[in-house]
Amino acid sequence: MTAAITLLDGGMGQELIRRSSAAKPHPLWSLQVMMDEPELVANVHRDFCLAGARVICLNTYSVTRHRLQMGTALPDLPELLKHAGDLARAGIQASGRKGIDVVASLPPLTASYLKQSPLSAEQMKDEYKELMELQRHHVDGFLAETLSSVAEGQAVLLAAQAAETGVHLAFTVQDEDGTLLRSGESLRDALRVCMPLKPLSIILNCSVPEAIDQGLPLLAEVSSKFGAYANGFHSITALKPGGTVDVLSAREELTPAVYAEMALNWLDLGASILGGCCEVGPAHIEALAAGITGRGRQLCGLPAPA
Repeated sequence: MTAAITLLDGGMGQELIRRSSAAKPHPLWSLQVMMDEPELVANVHRDFCLAGARVICLNTYSVTRHRLQMGTALPDLPELLKHAGDLARAGIQASGRKGIDVVASLPPLTASYLKQSPLSAEQMKDEYKELMELQRHHVDGFLAETLSSVAEGQAVLLAAQAAETGVHLAFTVQDEDGTLLRSGESLRDALRVCMPLKPLSIILNCSVPEAIDQGLPLLAEVSSKFGAYANGFHSITALKPGGTVDVLSAREELTPAVYAEMALNWLDLGASILGGCCEVGPAHIEALAAGITGRGRQLCGLPAPA
């Protein structure tokens, strides 16, 4: 029997930038839109469901204790996490679709693409554990995403063990060499350290599709539950720590059809988890869903734990 494919949603932040008429992007952009124009967040979730996604990720990429220090007069962490969950469920309900799983994002705790976190290993573990414990009864799973270093991956997996839960682990790799993490560390070394800690799946994300082509065979060597969701940027080089993605340029040639064709190639390597990251919208996910079912594969939610 041919295995079903877990279809994730696409990038929330860039969709909000396109849809919102509010203030210009800033480090807490997606969080601010969630507070000021919550219906936009629910609508993005709805549209990804309608496109065929079977897993919806909460709009919590910027909801960490460190990142919240950059804002003023914000609700506290538990309230923000609950608000994000409520909006995800509202979007799912509005879509009328059934069997949709909800995952909580476990992002880099301070900033994306850092070579080294300013937090200690113990601090990272404690903060990830708190995020899991606050949300574990309200989501179907956890997705640790856009992790740039071995230390981040190890910390989130140790936190999952301490919280007695599981986590899907997603690393981001260099655009020029998909066998290296953004930190410069070897992806192979990251897998050697992290796989014994038993992630529920291993994924590459927020990298250009061509880099994922390079890195994905390494994942296939160590796990039967692996996949990828790429971004649609030319490069992340222009983004500085604490900056916003409006300084990055989207690849106009990466149309929904082109993205779907590139992602479908990952099925040939054995990938069973696909989706999209920044600049990958509902139309891309719709094209990918059609391509998957066109190959005779069914769509499903989160893979079951081994």
